[in-house]
Amino acid sequence: MNLKSKFLQEFFDRGYLAQCTDIQGLDNILASQKINAYIGFDCTAPSLHAGSLIQIMILRLLQKHQHRPIILLGAGTTKIGDPSGKDEARQILNEQIILQNLYGIKTTLEKFVSFNGDNSAILVNNDEWLNSINYLGFLRDIGRHFSINRMLTFDSVNTRLQRQQPLSFLEFNYMILQAYDFVELRKKYNCILQIGGSDQWGNIVNGVELWRRLNAVENTENSSPTNQKEIFGLTSQLLTTSDGKKMGKTANGAVWLDSTMLNPFDYFQYFRNTNDQDVIKFLKLFTDLELSQISQFEKLNAQELNPIKEILAFETTKICHGEKIANDVLQKSREIFLNKNTQAFEHKILNCQDEGKKLVEIIFEINATASKSDAKRLIEGKAVKVNDKLIEDINLSFNKNQQFELVIGKKKHFRITLN
Repeated sequence: MNLKSKFLQEFFDRGYLAQCTDIQGLDNILASQKINAYIGFDCTAPSLHAGSLIQIMILRLLQKHQHRPIILLGAGTTKIGDPSGKDEARQILNEQIILQNLYGIKTTLEKFVSFNGDNSAILVNNDEWLNSINYLGFLRDIGRHFSINRMLTFDSVNTRLQRQQPLSFLEFNYMILQAYDFVELRKKYNCILQIGGSDQWGNIVNGVELWRRLNAVENTENSSPTNQKEIFGLTSQLLTTSDGKKMGKTANGAVWLDSTMLNPFDYFQYFRNTNDQDVIKFLKLFTDLELSQISQFEKLNAQELNPIKEILAFETTKICHGEKIANDVLQKSREIFLNKNTQAFEHKILNCQDEGKKLVEIIFEINATASKSDAKRLIEGKAVKVNDKLIEDINLSFNKNQQFELVIGKKKHFRITLN
């Protein structure tokens, strides 16, 4: 596809493009002017995970091409829950947890996009306008522009109904509120483009159509019709790995972008262990490497891809955690996995009690020592590290669902998951 806009061309070349409401019209505008475009994230967790990386990388791509990204954090819509891609309703969160999650997501995003400079990102919270909506007025002025018949055809609704799984009236309102968000951002910030995953297509189209209908009504009622700009919707591919797994999920849980929820070494290893068939695709989607450089790797065989996987892991870790940490974990990975004398194991410690489990017990249970006394002596002898931190407390304990890397001596490395 040949496009005039450098942003849209790279968006296509990197494999992001799924659908667009009017790609020719959008291309013409992007080629001639800088715009404001938004991507939204609901506040359902204290951080984003790798499943959101495509949208985050698109925010970076907007800034690269001098467009201004608007990041909408949906404290308002989180109170309802997006039914898209879900078999059942999301858990309802209280306002305090939502605000804590919002702060955590904001902190995560600050690592990826710039909030300074000429095209600095704008952060907005849709609770600013959704919380003050007059229900009857909203139904009269906004709700009347939506067809129930059409809403029932959108995937987020239709899939749930086909499986005969309940869809609450609360969730059914989500797409109306997302459409209204687009209208508000168009009025407040001159935002003319919404970008999201392809599972958001119906919601995004609703926003575009709502804007058109509201303007049609305004122009009909106004003796001096306004010449409002068109607005556009653009979606990216939903990503699964070549083995059919959902991006950003592992057997041990989500691949979080916050180092306090997943240490950078495990983040690095997630990408280092990418399947051969996904390496080139992931380089395009999740790194800032130029496409011309990535194209040089496309003809390599499986054996030759191993160093390229290392490049992928380094580049993704550098973007998320900084270059120094990326270099540190790269070196550490080489020491562990390239040294034949190094032992690397992964253990699960089952039946962890509510009061937790002592590190001494953990070391004994994974057969790293012959007794708990030996485990204590290792700690006292400064031979034990957890997540690269030297441990000297023989009473240190860990709680259920914690994950950490345990190093004993110089050659024994364990990745621990407490269930």
